[in-house]
Amino acid sequence: MMRITRSRATLTAFGSLAAATALVLTGCSGGGGGGGDKAEPASSDEPVTIEMSWWGDDNRAALFGEVIDLFEEEHPNITVKETPVGAPDDLFNRLATDFGAGGDTAPDVFALGGAKPQEYGELGALLDLSTVSDQLDTSDYPDFSLTNALVDDTLYGLPTGGNATAAFINTDILEAAGVEKPEAGWTWDDLVEIANTVGSKGLKNAQGAPIYGIDLRIGDVLGTYTGQLTETGMYDWDGQLGVDADDIASWYEIEQELLDGKGLPDPTVVTANWALPPDQQPFTLGQAAVTFGYSNLMAAYSTAGNVEMLLPPSDTDVSGVALLPSAFWSINAASKHPAEAAQLVDWFLHEPAALELIKDTRGVPFNPDALAAVTPALEGPNKIAAEYVDEVLTGGVVAPPQPAGGSIMNELSQRMESEVLFGTKTPKQAAEQWISELGAALQ
Repeated sequence: MMRITRSRATLTAFGSLAAATALVLTGCSGGGGGGGDKAEPASSDEPVTIEMSWWGDDNRAALFGEVIDLFEEEHPNITVKETPVGAPDDLFNRLATDFGAGGDTAPDVFALGGAKPQEYGELGALLDLSTVSDQLDTSDYPDFSLTNALVDDTLYGLPTGGNATAAFINTDILEAAGVEKPEAGWTWDDLVEIANTVGSKGLKNAQGAPIYGIDLRIGDVLGTYTGQLTETGMYDWDGQLGVDADDIASWYEIEQELLDGKGLPDPTVVTANWALPPDQQPFTLGQAAVTFGYSNLMAAYSTAGNVEMLLPPSDTDVSGVALLPSAFWSINAASKHPAEAAQLVDWFLHEPAALELIKDTRGVPFNPDALAAVTPALEGPNKIAAEYVDEVLTGGVVAPPQPAGGSIMNELSQRMESEVLFGTKTPKQAAEQWISELGAALQ
């Protein structure tokens, strides 16, 4: 497994958890602890109660309740106390309080989002999953699907599944424009040529609205593009920039080519489309030949007609595509029953009977065996998205998580994009300001 380190300076503050960096977490050394000792094997007859928490609506609670019922039938000595909450912050706020007090009151198993497995793991609050390897096999997960849960080679969570950035192609529009659809291995020059050809045709959709070459939201593609150019993409493992001004300028130059060649619509249209929900985006309305987005948008985008998914263009031998986990399952380091907690996580992620119920509701599984079990149960766009994620699993990239300060990236990228498209800055000037502002924010 690759070695991944993370500077403590890049960690996000945890409210009461961080304030209590009186969080020596002495209470978190119980059970399997954060160390390397193996958890005691799960007993076949000792009555045990473990608590499991996640966020989501009532439908998710009911679904997970069914999965837990099956688990309890298989393990009659284990009772699972279910404590679902509505929103992620509801759970994170509880965990901050519980771990700030030592962790004994925190759930045994819980969902975490983003880079929180790294953050809590580095603070000693999470169980080192190598200590429960007899109950929970982590070996089949691609390394790059685990980056947000790894600290110094120690794994603190497993992804429920997720999505990956893709290029979506409306082949009906390409046919109407007399343009051949791109093939695997296409380049950014190919994209510019396709989009500009379509945008120059003056085509209209069934409602009489203009058809563009590309429906572009910079936040959906810039991370992938930079992932093709540098070893770590936009950020490095120390939470600083992994790109320079020339890298960013080269993207804005692509946008300039698209605008000059009529692949992009008028800048007023581009900027107005930034915040549109998927069902209102031009691509969904049959007004664009190409767009970029996450694979779970296939269901929404397929309403536009015959839509296919491809890896984004690349001028290098790297796809730049990283997996975006929906969430991770982690285990409390202070759990009195780490082996049983690990059995429950294993059940949710790897048990065929559970996978038949969960399917892709928590993202497409990243474990190859689980993905193979789930994909046949999916239909239509969901199956296409699962097959795409399977393709990414064989060639995706490792992307460091967004560090503290990186939250300005989308707004900054859009602001500089607007300057370029409206002609108030050159791509070089916009890129230099992008590097200056984001670099300062990361400090």
